[in-house]
Amino acid sequence: MLKFILLPFLLFNSIFAFEIKDTPINFGKLRIELTKSYINEHYGFKPKDITITPKIIVIHYTGINSFEKSLERFTPALLLSDRPDISGAGVVNVSAHFLVDIDGTIHQLMPVDYMARHVIGLNYSSIGIENVGGENHKQNLTIEQLISNIKLVKYLKKEFNTIEYVVGHYEYRCFEGTKLWLENNNAYRTKKRDPGENFMRDLKANLKNIKFAPCD
Repeated sequence: MLKFILLPFLLFNSIFAFEIKDTPINFGKLRIELTKSYINEHYGFKPKDITITPKIIVIHYTGINSFEKSLERFTPALLLSDRPDISGAGVVNVSAHFLVDIDGTIHQLMPVDYMARHVIGLNYSSIGIENVGGENHKQNLTIEQLISNIKLVKYLKKEFNTIEYVVGHYEYRCFEGTKLWLENNNAYRTKKRDPGENFMRDLKANLKNIKFAPCD
């Protein structure tokens, strides 16, 4: 369990002093078309493409302590059969833009301006960062992951001046009733714990000039 960690600002003064590895998942024509169908069903749009304007960064954990097994979950275009909690809401598989390994290695899984299915109600305006870990809901994310998340958030904020918020997945319902919330199905909600309150507390303590969840 992480204790409260406020890291020296100078450690992150150069946000480009880190590497993002290209580790693409299957995001071809089928997945794009399924994503369009998801947007149409849940948000009421008929999009020509699946590009987004990111305004939120959502932090997750995978619930699996293995990088390889975590990556396997995101790779197929179709939702895996063991997700009855969300299977009724569409067949496109869940995904995220980035996956951070236990050692802090950052992997980019898909184009950062494509919509990923990773958070109810906020997919159309958010970038998803998954962290390997959290199996059995243990708060076991590492200091290396914390450092990489800080650097990645700062990098993305610099790349996209539209980004306003950084939130944990468990905070997603704080946006219900705001202009960023999009979800036509009032019954489509799940209870989330990721990435853990301790991890988010330490991440927020090391970020400036960014908003957190409206109910924070």
